[in-house]
Amino acid sequence: MQQIELLSYNIQAGIYSRQYSDYFTNSWKHILPHRERIANLTRIAALLRQFDLVGLQEVDAGSLRSGYIDQIQYLAHRSGFPYWYSQVNRNLGLLAQHSNGMLSRLRPQLITEHKLPGLPGRGAVVGEFSTSDGKRLAVCVLHLALGRRARALQFGYLSDLAHRYPYLIMMGDFNCGCTSKHFRALVASCGLRGLDCGLKTYPSWRPRRNLDHVLTSSALRILEAKVLDYPLSDHLPVAVRVALPPGVSLTVPAAAPSAA
Repeated sequence: MQQIELLSYNIQAGIYSRQYSDYFTNSWKHILPHRERIANLTRIAALLRQFDLVGLQEVDAGSLRSGYIDQIQYLAHRSGFPYWYSQVNRNLGLLAQHSNGMLSRLRPQLITEHKLPGLPGRGAVVGEFSTSDGKRLAVCVLHLALGRRARALQFGYLSDLAHRYPYLIMMGDFNCGCTSKHFRALVASCGLRGLDCGLKTYPSWRPRRNLDHVLTSSALRILEAKVLDYPLSDHLPVAVRVALPPGVSLTVPAAAPSAA
């Protein structure tokens, strides 16, 4: 595989938002289960089928509000992904399991979790995939903090992480747009591609802010990037098609993936 179809989507735990007032009227859905959630997840799964690798944010890994359904596993099964991973960043026991998720059609060689600096509850999960030249492709799914100070610390952490990999895709809800000086510093210092002010994802019913991004290292080429009009959350998803360098392709590892 020389090209990869990617999607990043903050799914708000399966809650369908249509206007700002829904944050108040739907607040109970962040605590209690409701029938619309599964129907909404099923519609999201229909979208995910089109992609090779998906990064999800604000997913519930199985608690009261999700009807004790691991939403990442549910979406993986419904959309035909053989490999998936859940990173629980804020564990509220039976009430909520706030998570990032990665779904992949290729088996990762290694998966690592990273707890990001700042208040507990923000993290990144990195999947490493074998390449024909032996360098590996790292895919990082993340969800950054709301506050600027915490994000500044997190960008520093991500900069250190990015410098480890010659082939890198960094995707998720950055909770800031392309005007953020700390965000621009990360992109510049790591030579990342894909920072596009025109890809506005929030709020889904009238997108004005570009909070969700898919960035790549300079060795990779972004062939296409677009925001999809699929308003089943308070964010819209970002779809990106990425090409590896000429002559390099993803390969299937001989052994089962390990986690660290």
